[in-house]
Amino acid sequence: MPWWTRPLVRFAAAIALPLLIPALITIILWALPGSPAEIICPREICGSGTDELEVHFHLNEGPLAFYTHWLGNAVQFDFGTSWRVAAGMRVSEMLASALPATVQLILISMTLVMGASALATAGLLPRQLDPLWQAIGLLPAVILALICAAYVTITYGAVSFDGWPGTLRLLFGGLVLGVADGTLGSAIQGTRSIFEEEVKQRYVGIAVLRGESVLSNTLPNVMPALAGQLRGRVLHMLSGSVIVEVVLGIDGLGQLVWDGTLKQDFGLVLAAAWAYALISSALLALQATIEIATAWYVRRSPAIPEAA
Repeated sequence: MPWWTRPLVRFAAAIALPLLIPALITIILWALPGSPAEIICPREICGSGTDELEVHFHLNEGPLAFYTHWLGNAVQFDFGTSWRVAAGMRVSEMLASALPATVQLILISMTLVMGASALATAGLLPRQLDPLWQAIGLLPAVILALICAAYVTITYGAVSFDGWPGTLRLLFGGLVLGVADGTLGSAIQGTRSIFEEEVKQRYVGIAVLRGESVLSNTLPNVMPALAGQLRGRVLHMLSGSVIVEVVLGIDGLGQLVWDGTLKQDFGLVLAAAWAYALISSALLALQATIEIATAWYVRRSPAIPEAA
């Protein structure tokens, strides 16, 4: 298989994801019993308002027309207004308000995971601690999040969402995402094993004899594998952030998805899911770019001389 096949497939998937995710949600919306407008506002409650709502959100023209109209506006970052969660409020403003909290959660957890992985690879985090990370990873994210939420609530009160208590919720949330469900243990072992296998390669021994460092020779070759692991972990954390944000009361994208789903605010769910799809697409494109850069770098490197 040519070296460029995998990057090409990843770029294709990165382009397709933002198109497929809203299409899937649109199909689900039309598959539910009753018309979409009646799901949002039943006629026995809204009367003629249901018809007005149907026209306003382009629900009267069928799923394809709704999808193309919504997508055309979405590429301009115009998602309309919330249907139920915050009726009349622009969804783009709700996303802009929620995105920073989710980004902070992921950055905190990734700092923990990547830092521990780097220390383990450098031999500064002993293998004897591996069973500890594995044991902690057996705890589900929801259990750890409940423990953290209980601590903050008992210590600072039931409405402690601003100031230091709010910051503490973010820190706890990032910690939960970093260690729960085996995230930390698998990251440490996975990163360490990638480098250990690469160090066994013949070119590394020759480089060491030349006086070159092991890291400078192995890092370029393991970058694609590390990028793949990074993408998988970020996506794992994003999915877990929904639970963490709901339990800890963090106003992020996960909380929006949860509220939108419970209240059948499909306009909000569409926009939030599209944001997740864009993040996943960016990670796929990043991985493909790293694979291309690595292949280009390796092909420019001098060949290893054959043994006499």
